[in-house]
Amino acid sequence: MKQFLGYNFKNVAVLASTAMFFLCCKDNYKRVGEEAAPNVYPRGIAENFVMTHTILDEALESEAVDSARVIAVLTSPICEDFINLSFAHRKFPEGLQVDYFDKEGNKSVVTADYGIVYSVTNLIDLQGNVVIEGHDGKKLEAPQLYWDRDNDWIFTQGKFTYTNPEDGTIMDGEGMDFNKDLSLLNAHKTYGLMLIKEEDK
Repeated sequence: MKQFLGYNFKNVAVLASTAMFFLCCKDNYKRVGEEAAPNVYPRGIAENFVMTHTILDEALESEAVDSARVIAVLTSPICEDFINLSFAHRKFPEGLQVDYFDKEGNKSVVTADYGIVYSVTNLIDLQGNVVIEGHDGKKLEAPQLYWDRDNDWIFTQGKFTYTNPEDGTIMDGEGMDFNKDLSLLNAHKTYGLMLIKEEDK
C-alpha cells in the first residue's frame, strides 16, 4: 500500500511541476515602440467598386474623349484602399472580376476570390479559384496567379489547369507564365491529356 501511495504522489508531483512550467512560460511582455505591430487601417472602403481603364490609340488633339478605348473594367463588392502607405495597394477581400478587351473589342474575363493591386509595382495578386476565360473559349484555372500589368504577362509557380477547346487539350501542371489572351504559353511542368495533330505533307 505504501508503494502505491508513493507512486501516486510521484505522478501528482510531476503533473503539478509540468503545469507550473507552462504557466510560468506565459509571454506577459508588452511590445512598444518599433517592435509593436502597427494597426493598419484602410484610407477608405468602397462598396460596389468599379474601375475602368482606358487608353488613347492616338494623341489627343482636342478635348474630345471619344477616341479613348476601354481596355479593362475591374468590379468588386468591396475595395479597401491602402494608397496612403509607403507600399501603396488596394485589397479586394470579397473577390473581383476583371473584364479586359483587345483592339478588336473581344472580351476576356478574370475572376478570383481575393485580390491585391499593388500601385508601386503595377502587379496584381489574384488568389482563390482564379479563372481566366479567353474570348475564344480557352480557360486557365489556378489557386493563385500574378499579373504584371506593365508587361501584360501572367505567371504562377503553383498548380494550374489549362483547357483549349480548339484542339480538345486539357493540360495540368505546376508553374506557368503566359500573356493575357492565352496565345503564348510557357508551362514549366505538365501532365494530363494532350492531343497533337499531325500536318499532312
